[in-house]
Amino acid sequence: MNFTELLIRAKATDADAVGEILKMYRPLLMKESLINGVFDEDLYQELCITLMRCIRKIKI
Repeated sequence: MNFTELLIRAKATDADAVGEILKMYRPLLMKESLINGVFDEDLYQELCITLMRCIRKIKI
C-alpha cells in the first residue's frame, strides 16, 4: 500500500492506518520532542495529536 492510500484510510478513521503513520513519523516526533536534549513526553503526545488532526484536515 502506498502512502496516499494509507492517508485515505487514516482520514476515514482506520485505527491501523493512523497507527502506521504514527509509527512512520515516530523518529521525527521523538527528535522534535527534545527540549535542551531531554525528552519531553507531554510534547511528544501533543505532536502526535497534532499529526492526527492534520490527517483529518488533509484534502485528498
